[in-house]
Amino acid sequence: MRMQIALNVFWLVAERGLQLLFGIVSVAMMARAVGPEGFAEFQYAQSLVLIASSIALICGNEVVVPRLVADQALAAQHKLLAHVYGLREIAAVVGYVLLVAVVALTEEDRTIVLVVIIVGMPMLVREPFGAVRTWLQARTDSRPGVVYGMVGLAFRVIAISALYMAAIDSAPTFAWVFAVESMLVAALLVRYYRQHSPRGAVRFDWPLARKLLRDGTVFWVGIVLMLCAKRVDQLLLKPHISLFELGGYSASMQILDNFMMLSAILASSLAPLTIYAQPTLARVRRNVLRATVGMVVLGAAGGAVIAFCSPWIIELIYGDHYEAAAGLLRLSSMASGLVFADAALSLLVIYLRKPNWLVEKWLLVLSTMIAVDLVTIPAHGALGAVYGYIAGNAVAVVVGIGFFIRSREPVAVEQAA
Repeated sequence: MRMQIALNVFWLVAERGLQLLFGIVSVAMMARAVGPEGFAEFQYAQSLVLIASSIALICGNEVVVPRLVADQALAAQHKLLAHVYGLREIAAVVGYVLLVAVVALTEEDRTIVLVVIIVGMPMLVREPFGAVRTWLQARTDSRPGVVYGMVGLAFRVIAISALYMAAIDSAPTFAWVFAVESMLVAALLVRYYRQHSPRGAVRFDWPLARKLLRDGTVFWVGIVLMLCAKRVDQLLLKPHISLFELGGYSASMQILDNFMMLSAILASSLAPLTIYAQPTLARVRRNVLRATVGMVVLGAAGGAVIAFCSPWIIELIYGDHYEAAAGLLRLSSMASGLVFADAALSLLVIYLRKPNWLVEKWLLVLSTMIAVDLVTIPAHGALGAVYGYIAGNAVAVVVGIGFFIRSREPVAVEQAA
């Protein structure tokens, strides 16, 4: 069993690592091809899509995986997954329609509107058919999903390389690559599921659907707030700076996001054995503390290296037109230790199964970012958004420390048990 878990973690970490590597390569070529203005339009559109796509994240793995593990009957699992797919698909359609309608009515930049329409299409398949990934996770066999994800990543790099070599400079054209990638992966996942699961019609069970919605609401609200916090900076920046400046800011944050992915990889790798498998809360708290210290050191060291090398990193990845991004990357990378600390502290909240704590945290983080951005962006432009980013992550760590202290309470101990 431990070997199976270790192999499963290996495949997940391998996928994250390839996502990071391929992501940097593909984004670098696209950014060079479309220029700062086109890159800003693409990234801004992606921010809108990411926030809207959170609507489709209802019925998350937190409520689905335990049910799949508890009932191994194939018919029962098929019925559950069919309901999860249906609920997510309805939410995705609603989210996509609202997104396109709002952007078409409020956005004057036609390129942004077109990119939103194209990049938003994967909303209709990614999360609904992501139920297959949930099924694979419950079986402790993430390898097929990882392999298909790698196929999608390979397609993205090849397609973007071809467009780059052909000197294509249209952001909507590059957007189609991302859309087709998601649809390709979804099709492969569905094909695998149909080969390894029972077929047949499933009658709609309203009590089951209602229970899935009720149990998943708190987790869903937390995810929505988290995604809003990650992208609200670009939404608040756009009215105050030029597309050229926004492109530089997007470039710096893209690099930082790729580095911050390492914190999620480390946390997910440490969690199964050092946190979730521990028998007592005292041992869990001790391991979380150790993980936090270690990850803070790693994050701060990596951030310092990025800050020192920021001019060379920007030039190597994005070329000569993104010089302004170097200063923004230098300052924002100083918050790396905060992000790594937050990832480690969050493991305790997940262990205690306290989704309401995560909602509290992300609500405070989002409120802090918006408040700081509204004050600093009009005065300092892109630099003001960096201030908001640092302030939001600082609040996340403070709240995480507060949760660590609260975990001594009897109710937390009972929850862990």
